[in-house]
Amino acid sequence: MKEQIGAIEKDALAQITAAINERSLDDARVAVLGKKGSLTLVAVGIKDVPKEDKAAVGQLLNAARAVISAALDVKQTALREIADRAALAGMDPTLPARALPPGALHPLTQIRDQAISILRRMGFALADGPEIEDEFHCFDALNTPADHPARNEKDTFYFDSGKLLRTHTSSVQIRSMEAQAPPIRIIAPGSAYRRDEIDATHLSVFNQLEGLAVGADISLPDLKGTLEYFFRELFGTTTEVRFRPHFFPFTEPSFEIDVKLQIKGQAPRWIEVAGCGMVDPAVFDAINKSRKDHAYDPENTTGFAFGMGLDRLAMIRWGIRDIRLLIENDVRFLRQFA
Repeated sequence: MKEQIGAIEKDALAQITAAINERSLDDARVAVLGKKGSLTLVAVGIKDVPKEDKAAVGQLLNAARAVISAALDVKQTALREIADRAALAGMDPTLPARALPPGALHPLTQIRDQAISILRRMGFALADGPEIEDEFHCFDALNTPADHPARNEKDTFYFDSGKLLRTHTSSVQIRSMEAQAPPIRIIAPGSAYRRDEIDATHLSVFNQLEGLAVGADISLPDLKGTLEYFFRELFGTTTEVRFRPHFFPFTEPSFEIDVKLQIKGQAPRWIEVAGCGMVDPAVFDAINKSRKDHAYDPENTTGFAFGMGLDRLAMIRWGIRDIRLLIENDVRFLRQFA
């Protein structure tokens, strides 16, 4: 068997030396070290070797395998170097590289980052929360009654467990107040989900940014001044902003905010961009019950909240007529923002 192992090693090294490419080298490897390779079959037969010779034969077998494996590695490295040189033959490495088209942030990312930057300068901190929510944080704590349309399964994505995909990032406001006593000043950008039919102005998932400021002596003028400054920073210092009375369960009084849109060649028109209001005392009562204290005493605590769709702001900012363009990843559309 010793002579057989020596012959196999010699033959294997000859095949490896003769290999002209990685395919023939792999054939040589399989012929010797494969499942049915010559050296593998010899190793199987070691059980028939006399006991006193097994150790010596085993050492010889291991040595042959090591020599053959090392030769395979060396030859493979050499063949790859030859292939690399052949691939580079005739190429001038001093030629300038092919120009790459410039990239850019997605328009939604651009508008989100700018909105966050403006509000951070005004003292708002970033806050985050889960996208899979429970009804308390999404509805109950926000003074939304059980028969409110938003709680209907036709409008909201519910799971069998009773949890749901949040319909707004207002739930982050609730979680922030549960975790921190006033004063508090946060913004919550993130995804929200509703069972809307997808068309030119609606998606079933959209990007929202909500804000909350709670403390002592926070008033309606604070809310108005904050949002007027924000929209003038976002759309230009000459932007006209107006507040219209509205109703939201979680704020009282409540308003919708419009800005006057001026597009070249078109008559100016008012367009809705956000909702806002002073935090309803019922929301503070729900927070106190959840916290099991009176940190948000409605007699001594006031605050304002606001919310806006970032998709809508992007459409206004760049005159995008179809919201679906923001999710289709069409390079022809996105190239405009590079």
